[in-house]
Amino acid sequence: MSSTHEHSSEPAYAPEPGETVRDDRGTGRVGTVMAKLGPYYQLRPIGGGREWDAPPENVHPISQAEILSARLRAANDRSRYGGCR
Repeated sequence: MSSTHEHSSEPAYAPEPGETVRDDRGTGRVGTVMAKLGPYYQLRPIGGGREWDAPPENVHPISQAEILSARLRAANDRSRYGGCR
């Protein structure tokens, strides 16, 4: 008997450009979705800076508290270092 719920190649979560998300690889960086190019999402750090590619299976939504924390961290970095790191 075959199941009607086969494994899907599509991720369950598909963020839109402008949405703030977490890339769960490595350090769990937070970024803003800029675009989806091929299979990857292009994310930009909250405080600005160089974009990076994140595979869809590693991109997850975050809470408003996490977004606020990331924005505060970026503002502190700008204050401390005079710009993007």
